[in-house]
Amino acid sequence: MIQTERLVLVPFQVKHLDDIYEILSNDETCQFLPHDPWTETNKDENFKKRLIEFNLNSGEKCHLAVMLNDKLIGDVVAWYTDMKDTVEIGYVFNKAFSNKGYATEAVEAFKQFLFKEYDLHRIQTMLDANNLSSANLCERIGMRKEGHFIKDYWNKGKWTDTLMYGLLASELK
Repeated sequence: MIQTERLVLVPFQVKHLDDIYEILSNDETCQFLPHDPWTETNKDENFKKRLIEFNLNSGEKCHLAVMLNDKLIGDVVAWYTDMKDTVEIGYVFNKAFSNKGYATEAVEAFKQFLFKEYDLHRIQTMLDANNLSSANLCERIGMRKEGHFIKDYWNKGKWTDTLMYGLLASELK
C-alpha cells in the first residue's frame, strides 16, 4: 500500500471491476493506449490480470489501483524492461477526476515507491506523442524527454509518433 495526502494505491480487488471498467471502456480514454476499449465481452478476462499482477518481484507487471476514498480513479503499472534494473511505467485515470492533481500525486508516489522498494537504476515511459496530458505529467514528476520517434508505432490502424521519457535514481530529489 502507498499512501499520499489524498490517495491510496493498493493491489486490485474484485470490488474494483466496475470502476476500472468505467475507465477502460471509454473511447476517449483509450485513444492513446495500445489496446481497444474494454467491452462487456472481454472485461472479466482483462481484469483477471490486474488481480494477480501486483509485485514486480514475481517477474510480472505491478498494477496498483489508485483510490480516492472508496472510488478507484486510476491504474498505475510498472514492468521490467530488458535492461538491468530498469522499469517502464504506465498509467490511466478516470477523466471525471481530471485537473485536480490526482494523477500527478499518484504517479509521483508510485515513482518514489518503485525506486525505493526495487532499488532501480532507471524508470522510463513511452507514450503517444499526441497525448499531451501524459507528456506534461511526466515532466511534472521530474522525468526528462529523451526522444521523439517519428511514425514508429502502428496503433489502431495508423502510424503514430512516440515520446520517450526517463529518470535515473541518481536524479531523484
